[in-house]
Amino acid sequence: MLIGRLGKDPDVISFENGGKKMTVTLATSERYRDRDGNWQDQTEWHNIVAWGNLAADIAEKRRSYIKGDLLFIEGKIKSRQYTDSQGVNRSITEIIAEKMNLISKGGGQGHPGAEGVKYERTTGSESHPSTEEPFAPMSDHGADDLPF
Repeated sequence: MLIGRLGKDPDVISFENGGKKMTVTLATSERYRDRDGNWQDQTEWHNIVAWGNLAADIAEKRRSYIKGDLLFIEGKIKSRQYTDSQGVNRSITEIIAEKMNLISKGGGQGHPGAEGVKYERTTGSESHPSTEEPFAPMSDHGADDLPF
């Protein structure tokens, strides 16, 4: 499970068989005090990949995510190796997203129908949205308690 901000607008590619793949980067940040008591920020970047209905919803604008949006993403971590166009062996770690929920808008642009709707990747032919709120407000915690 990750909570972070999108580093770019999602990219979706379509395959000949009708399948879709969505890729995007997600920044997660941790804020802590160093030995001298100064605040330090540490940001990690994650490669996010979604397939099937989740990617199709993004491609067909049933979900609208843009750079800067704060998202909750649940999925599994996968590492793989590949050979690039110059013949160099490379490795990459990706998060294969199974759930993506918008927490807040980051870019100041409209997101029709995105707030408060939860989608999950399904193995069937359709996705079933619910109107559950993705998170309860954290009113009991001060800003210093948050990891980002």
